[in-house]
Amino acid sequence: MTFSQTLACAPARPDLSAPPIGTLSPPVPHAALAEVLRRYRVGRLLTAEPVAEGLLNRGYRVTTEAGTYFLKCYVDAATAGREAVTGHHRAMAALAALGLPVMPPLALAERACTVAAFGGRLFALFPWVDGRHRHGTELSVPQCDDLGTLLGRLHGALDDVCAPTEQPLGYRSADPLDSSTLARELRSHAGDHRPYDELDALVVRRLTERLELLAEHAHRRPAPRTAPPTGWTHGDFHGLNLLHDGDRISAVLDWDKLGPQPRAEEAVRAATLVFNDRATGVLDLVRVRHYSQSYRATGAATAEHLAAAVHRVWWERLNDFWMLQWRYQRGDHRADPLYPASAGQLAWWCQEYEQVLDAFAN
Repeated sequence: MTFSQTLACAPARPDLSAPPIGTLSPPVPHAALAEVLRRYRVGRLLTAEPVAEGLLNRGYRVTTEAGTYFLKCYVDAATAGREAVTGHHRAMAALAALGLPVMPPLALAERACTVAAFGGRLFALFPWVDGRHRHGTELSVPQCDDLGTLLGRLHGALDDVCAPTEQPLGYRSADPLDSSTLARELRSHAGDHRPYDELDALVVRRLTERLELLAEHAHRRPAPRTAPPTGWTHGDFHGLNLLHDGDRISAVLDWDKLGPQPRAEEAVRAATLVFNDRATGVLDLVRVRHYSQSYRATGAATAEHLAAAVHRVWWERLNDFWMLQWRYQRGDHRADPLYPASAGQLAWWCQEYEQVLDAFAN
């Protein structure tokens, strides 16, 4: 079974750990949820409770006469489209068939399709999976090993279930001159923001620091051909998309961003999101090292690939402002709580670059 998707050569790549700028669609009325569920063999809707985690998609824990399920509303369906969502579902089913902790959606009652359309939105119904989200600093060393092994196994399995990918000519990295211009604009917005609060003051200080870092490191911009090999990836691998049941990972969730990218970069991004101190952003490099060594042991990447990925993701973060663009350009404050740790991690990473590189690549 294969799932194909076109990859353009030499694209300008956004940070795939960050959601696209946008606004969340309104909640789905109870009557609409009931109508969607009538298309499945799960009986009558009894209760529906919104699932709070996540920045974009809407999800509901629904109880029906047949049991408990997760009903997902694809907020970005207008962009992704039914064909892309269906393709993601096929890939999930194929991964589950290989014994990986992936839970594919249920088919509709009338036909084998897994996507229900109603009121201009797309929906999918998944079995409810017990488990909880755990931050990486809560994981034992063996569990860090298991996480790296799991990501490596997923990357390898995606080669088997997805269409072959062509290696692109390269990937353009962000221009530090453009980034400096944006940083100045955002700093001005922060200074003028009313009411001016502690976060605005922090933003002004961090953006002043960022401008200095961009000037200091401008000569380190990655060349297009320095990216590690491209392959199929989950696209959004982090703690909120992992469910733990005791010592094991019971499910890898949210495959909406399944697609090709430099594979080792997903491993690096995931570690920066999973193994960070949630207040300061500082990485637990002992856990990172165990995770990275186990990932490499699966054959998904070499030490050289991880080293290239570390440099490219570091540069990506140095030039990335999506949280502040949400706040100041769109008036969307959902990402505000993430900013202090994110900015702190970048400043720390610039100071401890060699230690971070060593943890991933040795």
